[in-house]
Amino acid sequence: MHGRSVVRTALATAAAAALVAGCRGEAVTLNGQRHTGAEPRAGASAASAAPRAPAAAPRPHRTFTHTPRATPHRAAPPRTRVAAKPRTAPRVAPPVVAFGTSGERVRELQARLRRLGHFDRNPTGYFGTVTRASVASYQRARGLAATGSVDSRTWASLRSRTTAPTRDELYPPTTNPLAKPDSRCLTGRVLCISKGSRTLAWMINGRVVSAMDVRFGSQYTPTREGLFQVNFKSRDHVSTIYHTPMPYAMFFSGGQAVHYSADFAARGYSGASHGCVNVRDKKKIAAVFGQVKAGDKVVVYK
Repeated sequence: MHGRSVVRTALATAAAAALVAGCRGEAVTLNGQRHTGAEPRAGASAASAAPRAPAAAPRPHRTFTHTPRATPHRAAPPRTRVAAKPRTAPRVAPPVVAFGTSGERVRELQARLRRLGHFDRNPTGYFGTVTRASVASYQRARGLAATGSVDSRTWASLRSRTTAPTRDELYPPTTNPLAKPDSRCLTGRVLCISKGSRTLAWMINGRVVSAMDVRFGSQYTPTREGLFQVNFKSRDHVSTIYHTPMPYAMFFSGGQAVHYSADFAARGYSGASHGCVNVRDKKKIAAVFGQVKAGDKVVVYK
């Protein structure tokens, strides 16, 4: 009896120890078996009831693939339209001598053109339509563009073919060149008047002392032609027929005379006289008036 009690007490003590160990997670041996204190499943043996340590889960096989980093989509910048530069006409160099101008350079141009036979009158100093036509004539003759404009090329060509004009060439006494004098003008003291060139030359023994522009009568009152002489002079004459002033008048054929005309000075060749020989340069006719004597010859010819 006493032996059984001892056995029971030992079993009870072992069971308690196993319970405590199980609570602590410790394994104990009971009746030759390990016990952890976990309750075995129904129908399972003590060995199978023992908990198994969880097997390590196999690591999944990782497959690495190269995926390019996506470049964030950037919208293309808006296309800026560059405004086309406006077309401009080719730059034209300014003319050396401009149309419509006056001055010394124009006189030089006209004098050079006249030497080469492209300007049929004396220099006036004004670049008008006549001068432009003369420039175009020269350009055609030299193979240049016949524009009538004096560009640097035309000016250089003209200067290379002529020498510098003299003062008499730049400042001739008349607008139109003096005509070849009539043979009757080559001797003595003569007022030599050409209708063709519309000039008057006061000549002494074939030498021109003074020259000036003149105009004549209209077709209804023409200036007579021929050989005459100065009959009388009247410095402040006034026409008894037309009641107009005729200063520095030198009569040579009836009522016809050589005299200064304010109308000619103002209107030029757009007007006409009543048969007289009009002069528009007052200083020149005044000087000649002081030299001419009654009896001097007057020759009017075409």
